[in-house]
Amino acid sequence: MPVPLLDLKRQNLPLEADLQAAFTRVLHSGHFILGPELVAFEKECAEFLGVKHVLGVSSGTDALLLALMALKIGPGDEVLVPSFTFFATAGCVARAGATPVFVDSCPACFNIDVADAAKKITARTKAIIPVHLFGQTADMDGVLALAKANKIAVIEDAAQSLGAKYLDKQVGTLGEFGAYSFFPTKNLGALGDAGLLVTNDDALAEFASVLRVHGMKPKYHHHWVGANFRLDALQAAFLRVKLPHYGNYTKGRQTNAAWYTERLAKVPGIVVVRPEDCHMHPANATTAPASPTPKITLPSSCPRHEHIWNQYTLRVHGPGRRNALLAYLQECKIGAEVYYPIPLDRQQCFQNIGRGGETCLRARMLADEVLSIPIFPELTPTEREEVATAIEAFTQKA
Repeated sequence: MPVPLLDLKRQNLPLEADLQAAFTRVLHSGHFILGPELVAFEKECAEFLGVKHVLGVSSGTDALLLALMALKIGPGDEVLVPSFTFFATAGCVARAGATPVFVDSCPACFNIDVADAAKKITARTKAIIPVHLFGQTADMDGVLALAKANKIAVIEDAAQSLGAKYLDKQVGTLGEFGAYSFFPTKNLGALGDAGLLVTNDDALAEFASVLRVHGMKPKYHHHWVGANFRLDALQAAFLRVKLPHYGNYTKGRQTNAAWYTERLAKVPGIVVVRPEDCHMHPANATTAPASPTPKITLPSSCPRHEHIWNQYTLRVHGPGRRNALLAYLQECKIGAEVYYPIPLDRQQCFQNIGRGGETCLRARMLADEVLSIPIFPELTPTEREEVATAIEAFTQKA
């Protein structure tokens, strides 16, 4: 039976009446930009995250760009970013006029390798952007210690990780700024583009709020060059409908992830990544996979971290084997996707802009091995079994 990688209708249509009521409320208010819907949404997000200041913005990408602008990062500055992540992380650094410095990743948790980041700091380094990739938290103790020692800012890219926790602390609230995305495919998805920027710093919050509206304060007085980073009232209203359901969405993803792990770990040739393989493990042991190399390695949540499973991402070992599994799943009409097939340091647009990519060997390995399978909360038990059966069949014949 066909299994989609994601089906947004299963989540949004049960809320159709509430979403339509939200639309009607905004329509009748006549207030479509900023306004009371956004203020209410920002307050609700502040309470959810336990953070002082929340700014609804036009997208997760714009949240990152706004953070860089508020920190006055620009030409001549360098920003540490993981090579294995979505384009926007480094793209925003380049748009700000700064230089993205590419850092390798941990092959166990997929997040930024703090040890490699430390080797790439220079006098020009002004910030580090750890990405909490796929819903898994980065090594924030390591990131924060590195930032403090070198007096650089921390911008958390939590675009995929709203609600994920690092040692009981909400990700996105630990650095100078945290940036979130509400792109429709995210765990909390809008019905269009939307994002969030958060901080506990009063001065940074005030400056970012002014930059969000073209650097204007008071009206028509521009002391800085900002941009239009405003979140539409309609998207804020839609997100307010969905936010109370977010805990259940997360539980659904966590349930599906646990089921996959239990089911697939029983298949010969498939193993679960070991805690000691992760650079966040107290022993900080080798990041090499267990010997002999398995056919497939399953992801896991780091100890004492809350993973929200934006993606359930396998590593398929062996030259060409990831692409072979992807093709097999496509033949079975099972949704799967490669996030991400090209490390950022190898993207053409960064060849004359960034630096540091020559050491990002694990990022390149991950780009050749990773494959994400359906994990959305509305996935049925029958569909999960269909996915697992297909992966088992491929593994047994591979």
